[in-house]
Amino acid sequence: MFVNSSRKSRFPVKFKTTLIIFFLVSVSITASFAQNRLSKKERTTQLNKSQGTRYFIEGEKNLVLNDFEKAYFYFQKAMEFSPEEPAIHFKIAEVLVKANQAEKAMPYATKAAELDGNNKYYSLMVAEIYTNLKQPLKAADILEKLTEDGENNQQYNLDLASIYLSASELDKALIALDRAEEFYGVMEPVTMQKQRIYLNKNNLSQALAEGEKLIDARPGNPAFVMNQVEILYNNNRVDQALTLVFDEINKYPNQPELQMAAHTLLKDKGDVEASNKHLYAAFASPDLDPEVKSKAFISQLNEIKTPERESLLDSLETLMITSNPENADIFAAMGERRIKEQKIKEGITYFKKSLLINPKNDKMLEQVILGSFDEGADFPELEKFTILGVDEFPLSPEFWFYDGVVKSAQKKDNEAVISLKKAIELNASKNPQLDQVAFGSLGSSLYNLGEKDEAFANFDKALEINPNDEQVLNNYSYFLSLEKKNLEKAKTMSDKVVKRFPDNGTFLDTHAWVLFQMEDYEGAKKFMDLALQHEAEPSGVMLEHYGDILFHLGKKNEAISYWKKAEVTPEASDKISQKIKEGKYHE
Repeated sequence: MFVNSSRKSRFPVKFKTTLIIFFLVSVSITASFAQNRLSKKERTTQLNKSQGTRYFIEGEKNLVLNDFEKAYFYFQKAMEFSPEEPAIHFKIAEVLVKANQAEKAMPYATKAAELDGNNKYYSLMVAEIYTNLKQPLKAADILEKLTEDGENNQQYNLDLASIYLSASELDKALIALDRAEEFYGVMEPVTMQKQRIYLNKNNLSQALAEGEKLIDARPGNPAFVMNQVEILYNNNRVDQALTLVFDEINKYPNQPELQMAAHTLLKDKGDVEASNKHLYAAFASPDLDPEVKSKAFISQLNEIKTPERESLLDSLETLMITSNPENADIFAAMGERRIKEQKIKEGITYFKKSLLINPKNDKMLEQVILGSFDEGADFPELEKFTILGVDEFPLSPEFWFYDGVVKSAQKKDNEAVISLKKAIELNASKNPQLDQVAFGSLGSSLYNLGEKDEAFANFDKALEINPNDEQVLNNYSYFLSLEKKNLEKAKTMSDKVVKRFPDNGTFLDTHAWVLFQMEDYEGAKKFMDLALQHEAEPSGVMLEHYGDILFHLGKKNEAISYWKKAEVTPEASDKISQKIKEGKYHE
């Protein structure tokens, strides 16, 4: 502030300073007197309240963090300073309820409600604890008192009805639901629950009245009509159900659910021609759930085969594919028809189309995979679906197993080993047959990868489960013969197989080669002759083996002749050209 220096002050400087000091001292003394007016008890109360508030806030923080132990500690400390504060009792009860200690929570919740009877949340906490303690009717008493308080608490009628239902107090539940309906208006869950109660009490007329109320309140909703139709049908009131359906179809002709209802009811009455007209109308609509169409189609498919049935299925199939051209359920239904007609490949093709849209059908996936394991199987195509299986159902040992077998068939042995080991791990010995085949397939892939000791160990595991598995016995004995190892064991195993399968060229070839490695060339020729007799188109391996046997029997020209035959096949060894050129055997 600027001061005019030409104007003299009325008071000397010294007097003014004294006046200011006096004023400050007076203010200080006055404040001190005001502070002294609070009694010691009041000051203690104020301090306790402050301390209690700090502990309460800490308790709230820890409750939010779900640290119930710390929250309980701080709320207890807060209560030491404010033992009559209802909010603290309420919070302790809340902590204990969340910690699943309902019984211990009850005294605190009750105390909170006693200290503040106007706070409905304290009463609701007591009701919740009673519910947790399996004393629902005591919880109901509290909610009844709350709902008496005009419109403010009418929302608790739904909780009250739920409690009465759990206690099988159906009449009281109906009263509570009536109050809820009066408060909210007609609501689907309330009306449907009332309908269920009346049906439980065998009061059909009142149950139907509730259904009519819902239909009137929500006109054009087919779900409520269908619910009413189902009740009528289940109570042998087919004509009344038909009347309702026809009335609704007249009002809403484009609702396919009503057409399906008419189809079912008319079929039940034996009017097949009229029934099928409504079925056609329903199937023509793109609005009808394709899953419903699929199930209805399968239902017709499962009836006795007649020309009329076949004509109906043809028409329905055309309508389905026209109204829902790219749908997994529709393709699945069409596949089922082909399978039933023994048109397996066509059925599998439709199943594949279905799975590429919706792969979450494990049974269909398995059907596709198993149905494709035939002679001349397209393994690269099949692998798409085994991969789909492990992607969609990664905890299923079966799909890992199928994936391993398919990869093994394509010489993808590294990948096959991973899948087969995963299958064995997930199976955990629950399905011995899966383990047995998986060990056998794993053995073959491991051998191809040069892991021979591990391969033979897996063959042994497979044979422990099933000592007569011809594929494992054959492969194991053949691989041992290639290694010139345990030849007596190999001979015993292959001999066992050819005795059971004397017309199988592959098994005869294996036994012949075991004998060849044991230098029993006459025995080897005998079984190789049989092998070639039973093979319309012998493999290059068989032809080359036969040439090797003939060479060791001194029949060089015949041996070269068979080596030449083997040379033009993809299965011949990398030594074949050298054998022909030099006219002698090379391992």
